[in-house]
Amino acid sequence: MKVQVRYFASLREALGAQESVDLADGSTVGALRDALAARGGRHAEVLAAGRAVRCAVDQQMCGEQVVLTEGAEVAFFPPVTGG
Repeated sequence: MKVQVRYFASLREALGAQESVDLADGSTVGALRDALAARGGRHAEVLAAGRAVRCAVDQQMCGEQVVLTEGAEVAFFPPVTGG
């Protein structure tokens, strides 16, 4: 399945605004984060398991255990963002 990933604040500065990612059916937000971090480089730096990163699916805050569906929009951002 394909999901749209969007990055905000400092993550956007490091990784760009958005990208499309292919995942296995039944993948969770946590599995997506792990797959992105496994790319190494800047992805590993900002999305590493020990880093504080908030997430939302289809504009609803969520935990990493949420199962993704085809076409979902996943947002990653630091815990404090300005407005």
